[in-house]
Amino acid sequence: MSAPAPTDPAPERQPLTRDRVLRAAVDVADADGVAGLTIRSLATRLGVKPMSVYYHVANKEEILDGIVDLVFAEIDLPDPDGDWRTQVRRRATSARAALVRHPWAVALLESRTTPGPENLRQHDAMLGTLRAGGFSVRMAGHAYAVLDAYVYGVAVTETSLPFQEAEGAGEVAEAMMADLASGQYPHLVELATGVVMQPGYDFRDEFEFGLDLLLNALDDLRSE
Repeated sequence: MSAPAPTDPAPERQPLTRDRVLRAAVDVADADGVAGLTIRSLATRLGVKPMSVYYHVANKEEILDGIVDLVFAEIDLPDPDGDWRTQVRRRATSARAALVRHPWAVALLESRTTPGPENLRQHDAMLGTLRAGGFSVRMAGHAYAVLDAYVYGVAVTETSLPFQEAEGAGEVAEAMMADLASGQYPHLVELATGVVMQPGYDFRDEFEFGLDLLLNALDDLRSE
């Protein structure tokens, strides 16, 4: 009688760590929003019992602090030693991309009263870049607030659009033409037919136009 064939060893279970818990929490929030992020849903995602999660995070507030810090860690850190416009542009573009990846984060980034190290590092580096670029302390604060308001607002708009692909805006506009044919909205029709429905139009390109406006205006205020 031949010996039984050896069986493959069971896969080694990945140890549960605080970082793994928080990254799983990001996945849950990406899929179901912050409202769907609970200790139970997080435990299910990790394949563990809820009490195992509590060993690494005390409550949902600590989870929210942690996942906000993970989003900040995805944003390119500006370099105060570089050209301020280049650094601010790079950081704004990176922040927009991170917020589009994680739309739940927009409402949370500035809401935490116990910010993590990545959060603080981002704020300090951004202010340092503006100060090195010639902004006064007060004007650096104004500039940072305006830039973040713009980036956050664009991210909210992008994640709310009824289309995802570049050509989607034109398709939506074309579908609306029947409702605009009465002649009551001539300027909307003019924009839709002359710009939005033209080949190559991408609503997301508006971000660069607006960012240039802000940077040009802020450049004029650096000496104040």
